[in-house]
Amino acid sequence: MKASISLAIASIATVLLSSVSYAAPVDSAAASGQTAVILSATDYCIFLPPKYGGDIAASEDVAVAFCTKPNLPGAPNARVLPAGFIASSHYVVNSQKGYVQITGRIDRSKYGLSENDGGGQYDLRAPVGSKMTGYNAFVQLTEPDEQIFCIRACKNKSDCPVNKSTYGCEKVLGGDYS
Repeated sequence: MKASISLAIASIATVLLSSVSYAAPVDSAAASGQTAVILSATDYCIFLPPKYGGDIAASEDVAVAFCTKPNLPGAPNARVLPAGFIASSHYVVNSQKGYVQITGRIDRSKYGLSENDGGGQYDLRAPVGSKMTGYNAFVQLTEPDEQIFCIRACKNKSDCPVNKSTYGCEKVLGGDYS
């Protein structure tokens, strides 16, 4: 009798375990809103602190993507930039090198950024787990004190200089900041 009960329990356990399905792995960057995209001069994302008024450098590990429009393809769970935050932007495509770049001015008051915030850099290493859809690398600098920003997405990592975080947008990426 004990043998038949043990056999029945083993059979039930086998059926139950074999019917368990495993979920596909979750893309943590997508789930956390840390995937950005640059599609055009008007459809793009940049990274910012997750909380209104946050410090750029202090938020480097936890920044999230904010886009010019809701639900941009390639930027799952990204937030929408506050109205008026981007004061101007200039879009450049370098087809030969395989990168796109946006430079411009911000109105720091629209997201409560401090005029004393010297800014910082976001790239593949920080925010942790971040991605740029369609590109192998990116670099972004945001300087609330100067009210400028720059972002470049690159096919080749060497075209996205990430070793100059204290140099500022104008020296790292050049571009138009009018």
